[in-house]
Amino acid sequence: MSKNILIIGATSAIATAVARQYAAQGATLYLVARNEEKVQVLSNDLRIRGAKDVISKIADVDFLDQHEAIVKNICVELKQIDIALIAHGVLPDQKQVENDVGATLKSFNTNALSTISLLTLLAHQFVRQQQGVIAVITSVAGDRGRQSNYVYGASKSMVSTFLQGLRNRLFFHHVKVLDIKPGFVDTPMVAHLKKSALWAQPEKVAKDILYAIDKKKDILYTPFFWRYIMLIIKNIPECLFKQLKL
Repeated sequence: MSKNILIIGATSAIATAVARQYAAQGATLYLVARNEEKVQVLSNDLRIRGAKDVISKIADVDFLDQHEAIVKNICVELKQIDIALIAHGVLPDQKQVENDVGATLKSFNTNALSTISLLTLLAHQFVRQQQGVIAVITSVAGDRGRQSNYVYGASKSMVSTFLQGLRNRLFFHHVKVLDIKPGFVDTPMVAHLKKSALWAQPEKVAKDILYAIDKKKDILYTPFFWRYIMLIIKNIPECLFKQLKL
């Protein structure tokens, strides 16, 4: 049976890779993103790849006051959401946010507050359905604050903590909540950074996401080895950790 898939932040590299895999399964895809041209190109691509239907909505989720109307329209058009993936986000310049409180708050609005707002509204629909999966892309950076990206990491940590509580609440309504924690992924957002063997391609991460959704997992580290890397990092005593330049 064809699934109804909602993807918010649909033109991001990981979200696009996920959408293509669901299109190949004949799913109906509802895409939410800011860039109309990119969404149109992606929609055409997904139809060619086998999507049953593709619906698109142009919206900037930074504007929290628009969320209620956005989610209401989604629910009217889809009627049932089998899987909702929230994939939008930004990687702020750490030096800028250290010196500009406005930039810090703006990054929190995009990476944390907008996601939490959308999750709160979408949860009502999933409670009504009494089934489905909510998946959110956070980051391994949220597992421990590091001097190189602690503003970004703190925003992702905030979402992960929210997801823990939401997962607990929605368990009793037969709804799964998946926290997706990628490590380094080779996307346009980090095109300026030097790559190494630890970097993954979006297509690999997308395969892991679909697998985790199918297996009804709660947390996904992708690629898998990041679970062990972060386990080590989280267990370094603070008296030593603060001396490291990470």
